[in-house]
Amino acid sequence: MVLGAAERITVEEALRAVTIDAAWQLRSEHEVGSVEVGKQADFVVLSADPRAVEPEEIGDIEVLRTYLSGRPTS
Repeated sequence: MVLGAAERITVEEALRAVTIDAAWQLRSEHEVGSVEVGKQADFVVLSADPRAVEPEEIGDIEVLRTYLSGRPTS
């Protein structure tokens, strides 16, 4: 069952919402929000590509590694 089916967004839209669009809202898009030379390299390595799995499986994707400023956190 899908609640609010008319409010659904694509996986691509969801990824933008938590990356470059969120950075824009904070007026920080020149520092964060996308992978570009000169920006902070904060990102995660996932066990699967959220664009390549069924929507029901996105919640099962594991974070394998986290990087802050280009360095692994552990």
